[in-house]
Amino acid sequence: MAAVGSGGYARNDAGEKLPSVMAGVPARRGQSSPPPAPPICLRRRTRLSTASEETVQNRVSLEKVLGITAQNSSGLTCDPGTGHVAYLAGCVVVILDPKENKQQHIFNTARKSLSALAFSPDGKYIVTGENGHRPAVRIWDVEEKNQVAEMLGHKYGVACVAFSPNMKHIVSMGYQHDMVLNVWDWKKDIVVASNKVSCRVIALSFSEDSSYFVTVGNRHVRFWFLEVSTETKVTSTVPLVGRSGILGELHNNIFCGVACGRGRMAGSTFCVSYSGLLCQFNEKRVLEKWINLKVSLSSCLCVSQELIFCGCTDGIVRIFQAHSLHYLANLPKPHYLGVDVAQGLEPSFLFHRKAEAVYPDTVALTFDPIHQWLSCVYKDHSIYIWDVKDINRVGKVWSELFHSSYVWNVEVYPEFEDQRACLPSGSFLTCSSDNTIRFWNLDSSPDSHWQKNIFSNTLLKVVYVENDIQHLQDMSHFPDRGSENGTPMDVKAGVRVMQVSPDGQHLASGDRSGNLRIHELHFMDELVKVEAHDAEVLCLEYSKPETGLTLLASASRDRLIHVLNVEKNYNLEQTLDDHSSSITAIKFAGEPLSSRSLRLASYPAKKGFILSTLL
Repeated sequence: MAAVGSGGYARNDAGEKLPSVMAGVPARRGQSSPPPAPPICLRRRTRLSTASEETVQNRVSLEKVLGITAQNSSGLTCDPGTGHVAYLAGCVVVILDPKENKQQHIFNTARKSLSALAFSPDGKYIVTGENGHRPAVRIWDVEEKNQVAEMLGHKYGVACVAFSPNMKHIVSMGYQHDMVLNVWDWKKDIVVASNKVSCRVIALSFSEDSSYFVTVGNRHVRFWFLEVSTETKVTSTVPLVGRSGILGELHNNIFCGVACGRGRMAGSTFCVSYSGLLCQFNEKRVLEKWINLKVSLSSCLCVSQELIFCGCTDGIVRIFQAHSLHYLANLPKPHYLGVDVAQGLEPSFLFHRKAEAVYPDTVALTFDPIHQWLSCVYKDHSIYIWDVKDINRVGKVWSELFHSSYVWNVEVYPEFEDQRACLPSGSFLTCSSDNTIRFWNLDSSPDSHWQKNIFSNTLLKVVYVENDIQHLQDMSHFPDRGSENGTPMDVKAGVRVMQVSPDGQHLASGDRSGNLRIHELHFMDELVKVEAHDAEVLCLEYSKPETGLTLLASASRDRLIHVLNVEKNYNLEQTLDDHSSSITAIKFAGEPLSSRSLRLASYPAKKGFILSTLL
């Protein structure tokens, strides 16, 4: 089973689950009633017993997650012992082994979407924060995939979490309206220190000796000190002692990333601001030096003992020396927005630069000290892992390109025994609000003419239904919007539903503006585009070959059903307007009544269904 993207999807096969009512086509004024349909016997589906449900759950396991919901570096982390990368995907933690291209998964048992995570220094545990009312901070055993501890101390959501390097404490920072900063003794499940923070906090980092940690956010850089002597004497929660960083003329900046130095730079703290400034604070919290990154916006940073990596707009990652802030190099950029992944068959294609190309912004970074690999998450929900052992010869280790918005529909490509198949066996398709249709195959070596591309091991092809690239980047998390829960903007864009023709040659898709498109699946050419509806298309259905007719029906929120003739280049044959509400599912029913007619069952948002005879 594969979980796809962020958000849910709606299948148009709901017609297979029939309500336990009888319904026919109502007679309309000025028209003769259609011939009565033969009676249909409907049977209510019986509920599975508890034992049967448990058996099904034991048989079904999550194989792969295709998607990521990390909005910043709080949603991305690396095991310093193995190099495994963990990131957020809804209510699932995905633990990736880049070498083997294998995933492990931890499910949030509360079914709440996760907002932050971090590995423990020994790699045995992962701490997560979540969204929603009374969110919990949870500790998970990486090996056993089960919950070790649950700590409740926030009201509205957890922005970031971290283990202390000595593993004695966990720090959790709530969202701006939560305002609570907690230090937990996670083995005793108690809060040992706490304080209120009135501004929005975006990131935090522990010092190497665990004596303090630093939080950054809106006009905020603050050092918090853990009083070990006080903690040992007092059993109740004590106020957390904090001191502001001395920012000087930079006090009006929004700081979005922080990392305490490592090794010989352990006494320094590095911060980056949205305005593109890299700052260094000394042990006395004084701003010692800062440099301009010369970018329109920067969003994240991470450090090694010798290097600083700053993630910026347009796919830029700048590399600096930690001890001097001397600029060294830029990381190679990822793919440009709108790239044809199927054409990327040679490694040199990645470094091909298209004129006036736009690249996705960098939103999250984490560093693997074992292999010297840098993991980057970009704003179009793609992930790249770069080998930075030699910054003058950086190579790509692994990458994936996911949907950047809601996934509305999933269709499995039918199996064919002869040479009619346009896609490899086991392929499936997804469509999304990012205005793309994506073709996937989880087989590591599919037996077909499709060659593996350099961008992804699972993504075969991307069809861009519009020429603009506006919706290819996740627009739910702008710095000036103050958004913390990652609520997407309600933009009426994207592909809402799709259906593969029974012969596997055509793909019909409907978008949220009411347009209907037909693509030929051999070369992915768009054959037909029709402005079919006044509102989003909710379901599509091809007639089955055994009916003897080749029709396509489309239904919409505008309460209309259009029936098109496939053999006549999808010309309109009939329009049904019997519904008074949105139509959520349609299905061609049974054998045709004659050589020129067929029945269509349609299901409105209200109760019941309508059985229409197509003439």
